Amino acid sequence: MNHSGTIRLETKRLVLRPFVIEDAPAMYRNWANDPQVTRFLTWTPHENVEETKRILSEWIAQYQNLDYYCWGIAFREDEGNVIGNISVVRQDPSVDSVIIGYCLGRRWWGQGLMPEAFSEVIRFFFEVEKAGRIQADHDTNNPNSGKVMEKCGLRQEGILRRGGRNCQGICDECIHGMVAEDYAELIEHRGE
Repeated sequence: MNHSGTIRLETKRLVLRPFVIEDAPAMYRNWANDPQVTRFLTWTPHENVEETKRILSEWIAQYQNLDYYCWGIAFREDEGNVIGNISVVRQDPSVDSVIIGYCLGRRWWGQGLMPEAFSEVIRFFFEVEKAGRIQADHDTNNPNSGKVMEKCGLRQEGILRRGGRNCQGICDECIHGMVAEDYAELIEHRGE
């Protein structure tokens, strides 16, 4: 698998870009402090913007590693106002596999933005990085996240009972995946 790092990606409405420390106020305001957004994530809401700055500093320091992928999501016409993020949360180089995690500020839910962002990340990993497999997981109590995955072409592969953990504790985890052959077939059908 290739490793280009967190390079800028664009969609019709969005830009996916590396974070900068100046994103801390928007990140804190738009999603990091919201218990509804973080409910199914592995981290609890940030208590203040200083906590957000500390986390962003850790992420930004890792951009020097070309196998690190963590994008801020913003509208093309307002790149300075990040509204969410999407990143590789785990990798398995032995099978060219990445596991993607994402979150989006509540104000922007239901507008098709996360499927748009995730679809671009999928394209990037299969076409540029030459991944063999992309996976995304969600708490079974968060079916809307599964709907995002399915809109992007991932297939549900199973449920790991008590197989995950989020800020609420141990949870049943639904696994969705797509392999390179699935992606090639999806692209072929879109071209018809």
